[in-house]
Amino acid sequence: MTVDTATLSHTGGRRSNQDSFGYEANQVKGCWVVADGLGGHAGGETASRMAVDSVLSRFRQETDISPNSIESCLQIAHQAIQVKAAAEYELAAMRTTLVVLAWTGKQAVWGHVGDSRLYWFRQGKIFHQTKDHSVPQMLVDAGKLDPLQIRGHEDQNRLTRAVGQAGALKTSVLPEALALQPGDAALLCSDGIWTYVLEAELEADWARAASATEYLALLERRVLERAEPEHDNYTAIAVRFPGE
Repeated sequence: MTVDTATLSHTGGRRSNQDSFGYEANQVKGCWVVADGLGGHAGGETASRMAVDSVLSRFRQETDISPNSIESCLQIAHQAIQVKAAAEYELAAMRTTLVVLAWTGKQAVWGHVGDSRLYWFRQGKIFHQTKDHSVPQMLVDAGKLDPLQIRGHEDQNRLTRAVGQAGALKTSVLPEALALQPGDAALLCSDGIWTYVLEAELEADWARAASATEYLALLERRVLERAEPEHDNYTAIAVRFPGE
């Protein structure tokens, strides 16, 4: 069973890239991770890289892929960043978003913190998407804002949760592993992608793309056509599972 994976990460209009990503996959299991760092140039880069590395290191030790194992990955990354921030003054404010997908051949499970998103596609449509931990998402939940108005909202970047924040971390993890169906696909991305690409377009591009690599090329084209000159870093991982 072969999983088609493609990755994309670019500085955009910024001087440095504070996004990080990574994955490990074989014919038995896989783990895909995207993080968007916060807290200044050095801090953001350090936090996002630490988060990705911590998750993949923990994943290698896991024999069972479950909501509990995803929760463990997120919490271990949180603790590692807190320890590093406490030890180094220049990194004291570092934090990061984090979204993690794990797969075992027959089922998948995911979790996240912040506003890096996971979209799950089934039969060409968005079957599930994560909900941001942000002020605009709170307004959506309260019925005061339409979900499409999150993009470009004045408080879009105000997060309510981040890995490495002070105190305990509350995560969002899929309650039960999802049984895969033929042709399922996933997109993990930072806000540098989803800010410029609507959900209907995410679906349309999967219908057009012959591979995960082609899919990300279509998304990147949309970002570059629409983004302002000094736009944010953008990072994505596209994963397409076997059709049979």
